[in-house]
Amino acid sequence: MYLKNLFIPVLLLFSLSVSQAQNLRVVRNDLFHDDSLWYGGEASRQVAENVLLLQHDNGGWPKNIKFYNKVLTAEEKAKYQAEKADRKETTIDNNATYAEIVFLAKMYQATKNEVYKDAFTRGLNFVHSLQYVNGGFRQFDRTYGYYTHITYNDNAMLDAILLMHAVANGEEQFAGMLSSKDQLKAKQSFEKGVDCILKTQYVQNGKKTVWCAQHDEKTLLPAKARAYELPSLSGSESVGLVQLLMNIPNPSAEVKEAVNSAMAWFDANRIKDHRIGYFTNADNKPDMRWEASTQGDDLWGRFNELDTNRPFVCDRDGIIKYDISEIGYERRNGYGWYTSAPGKLFAKYAKWKEKNQ
Repeated sequence: MYLKNLFIPVLLLFSLSVSQAQNLRVVRNDLFHDDSLWYGGEASRQVAENVLLLQHDNGGWPKNIKFYNKVLTAEEKAKYQAEKADRKETTIDNNATYAEIVFLAKMYQATKNEVYKDAFTRGLNFVHSLQYVNGGFRQFDRTYGYYTHITYNDNAMLDAILLMHAVANGEEQFAGMLSSKDQLKAKQSFEKGVDCILKTQYVQNGKKTVWCAQHDEKTLLPAKARAYELPSLSGSESVGLVQLLMNIPNPSAEVKEAVNSAMAWFDANRIKDHRIGYFTNADNKPDMRWEASTQGDDLWGRFNELDTNRPFVCDRDGIIKYDISEIGYERRNGYGWYTSAPGKLFAKYAKWKEKNQ
């Protein structure tokens, strides 16, 4: 239904489509290189050795690994080997597992080494294991806390279903690695994921809006994550979801309604009269504040109240504030509270609407 001829989009926020995985965020430059001849060479084999070592028994990887290109000591290798049975750190958060899977595919294409293919398959199966029957993906292999929520935060679920799309289509980077059963399973996973996106779009006073960064895996309603990540409407994570829906060919009435509703929400909730101002504070540290201004691109809040759409910020005490100067320095400067990304959707939406209305 959703899969045929779907063009995988380049996401506007933190990660890129599977077909452009070599352009993943800077933190993954240890895995991806523009020079295709790098794969299969000595340097890539050293990286691959560490990737294989860090893959846990359930097929997944921890996040934020930044030493793949390091030669590990015997003690370090023993430490990571001993951690392989640990499930709780394996995740799809921050591109984890997704990035390693694509890297292993590149290594297999360069070497035809079955070890890479086997690890790729186990990684793919791990991603499948995080998907609920309702189509949503949790971010960690854990059964407690906010980790069990359907997670759009930082595009975790979006990366997963775009990966499923690439596998289902049997893209060239996966040549010789997939069976027809693998492709069918991925197709079903992708379509269930799209259905979940449609079902989790928040309805406010009878009108569809956008999405929360996390949704309860049972009720599908917006859910809390960390203390400062309250149930809310996301001006950030919703961007990639809308872009994905706009790339579905021959969209159903439900998909059209979802896109039109989300874009109407974005249009109605622009921040046009304030911007982030940067300054050096009394402690001689770089700081930011909320300033009255109409200069530059419109902004949207990353967190917006479910009933009023009002953008808010929050410190680690979980108390809502409406001005970033009212929260502590660490959270004020250590989190992305506002985004201009939705503004990039409108030109694409105009073309989509002309074609699909």
